[in-house]
Amino acid sequence: MRVEFGRIALRCLGLASVAALAGTSMAGSANAGEQIFDELRFGVSASVQSGRSGEEGVFPEITALFDPFGYEEAVGWQQQLLRPRVHLGTSIGTSGEATQFFTGFTWTVDFNEKLFAEAGFGGVIHTGELDDNDDGPELGCRVLFHEYVGGGYRFTPHWNVMAQIAHSSHANLCDGPNDGMTRAGIQIGYKF
Repeated sequence: MRVEFGRIALRCLGLASVAALAGTSMAGSANAGEQIFDELRFGVSASVQSGRSGEEGVFPEITALFDPFGYEEAVGWQQQLLRPRVHLGTSIGTSGEATQFFTGFTWTVDFNEKLFAEAGFGGVIHTGELDDNDDGPELGCRVLFHEYVGGGYRFTPHWNVMAQIAHSSHANLCDGPNDGMTRAGIQIGYKF
């Protein structure tokens, strides 16, 4: 089952890469109102949990951000908080660990032209073990809450780098164990 899912995940990763390239091409020739993506991010993370609930390997990540509420036009941090972006992404499990597909809302606050902070909240569907796992987190149910916080630096108006920590768990809202998954990593972003 995991091998088959791994093949499916790699196909999805390939399709996401093609979509990202198509979005880049389209965004380069489109007006601001016609862009598909507001920002694309590529990165890698690793588990920060220890002991039995720790995860092995690294997790390549792709995240697309969309701007349906007009974040780009927001002036000041108060307006930025009232206009979240929508994120959609995946964190690909390696070494037999869980792959995550997540979505939700992202709030970004600019401190100045270069520095920003970010928080996100939403949900995740994962491929990890629900219970009776001797190696790795026992997650209890297939759908979990997903939240993250991060801080970043903009090199240019288009390119940025962000460090983040993300957590997924069910907050004891379903039966079964709730070890959760906590991963920290770095992402390179391109804002259109």
